[in-house]
Amino acid sequence: MPTTIRAGEKKDMQAVFALIQELALFEKRPNEVHISVADLERDGFVNPPKFSTFVAEENEHIIGMALFYERYSTWKGTALHLEDLIVTQEKRGTGAGKALYTAVLKKAHTQQYGRVGWEVLDWNTAAIDFYKSTGATILKDWFVVQMSPEKLATYLEQPSDENF
Repeated sequence: MPTTIRAGEKKDMQAVFALIQELALFEKRPNEVHISVADLERDGFVNPPKFSTFVAEENEHIIGMALFYERYSTWKGTALHLEDLIVTQEKRGTGAGKALYTAVLKKAHTQQYGRVGWEVLDWNTAAIDFYKSTGATILKDWFVVQMSPEKLATYLEQPSDENF
């Protein structure tokens, strides 16, 4: 069955959400998904959209997706951030993931983005090996830093020295 890669549409967000949940299970973080289909439908289809997607479709069934958005690098200018790329487990190894990845990279190249960036878990050796095989650089001297809404609130409630 041939796989088709196309831009995601609002009607695809239920399938995209199911893939996000599958990715959370794969990454051993099933309780970390706090968005809904309604959030995806709202945020991906406002003007300007907060994110874009490509979907991999086989026989009118979505088997994978790539979710990405524009950001700005103080060193490179406009950049594209690949937030997530997932192919449903039973369709991994079919080339759908590579096709989605290539679609994102083609978009970045065509639109002359200064960089494409993403994160990969250190234990996901299959993904790391794939990315290396395409020429991507794995940065080992950078850490991903995040702050949850709870930690953000705690920090902001602390007395601060406004003379920073």
